[in-house]
Amino acid sequence: MDTAGLPNLLFTKRSIDKKIISRYLDTLSTYDFVDVIKIKQDPVQAFPLHDYSLIFTSVNGVEAFFANGFKPNERFTDRNYNRIYCVGQKTKNALRKFGYGTYKTMRNAQQLREFITVESPSERFLHFCGNISLDVLTAGHVLQNIYYKKIVVYHTELLYPHYTSGFDAVVFFSPSGARSFLKNNSVSSKRVYAIGETTGKELLRLGISNGIWSPENSTEDLLGIIAKDLEANPIKRL
Repeated sequence: MDTAGLPNLLFTKRSIDKKIISRYLDTLSTYDFVDVIKIKQDPVQAFPLHDYSLIFTSVNGVEAFFANGFKPNERFTDRNYNRIYCVGQKTKNALRKFGYGTYKTMRNAQQLREFITVESPSERFLHFCGNISLDVLTAGHVLQNIYYKKIVVYHTELLYPHYTSGFDAVVFFSPSGARSFLKNNSVSSKRVYAIGETTGKELLRLGISNGIWSPENSTEDLLGIIAKDLEANPIKRL
């Protein structure tokens, strides 16, 4: 296929499935990749989970949790039973790979926070996450006597790359990834896409007001939105 004249999309993540990108975007754009963050799992001594409810907001959190040997108990008839809450379909799918289901899956952290506050205020929560993950429950919820503790099981290193090749649009997959890339690269004349509301709102905080983001934390949902946008509003290369 002749790609001359097609816009070039820059994905800020190399590990994304290229076959999925091709299915959505092959006739609409070319694409390149750059890593903007590096994930390192932390060694954490597994401890009894008792009757805590567990929160996962990322695939990295799920993988690091099980890599450290934690074992939830899903037998709801037992005294020490662990309800599992998560954010996003990808996180839910990661839990399924390890053989566990979820009690509640929400689209973003804010929705999960609202659900817990109304429906589960008497539970005690452990949030297995990264070192720069957002709090699911804030200080205000602690004042409501909702027990919440973050357990850091992985670290995110921001790589701050200088990207010197040309691109017409950029795709972000996390708030930390956006912060990393934008430190040394301008997107003032570029189209900007992001996965999920949390990353979209981080772009707003960083002064990027023209971002387009998917309502779901799903790669395919994001690619579908990018494809529709490029079809409706083609990027004209100079």
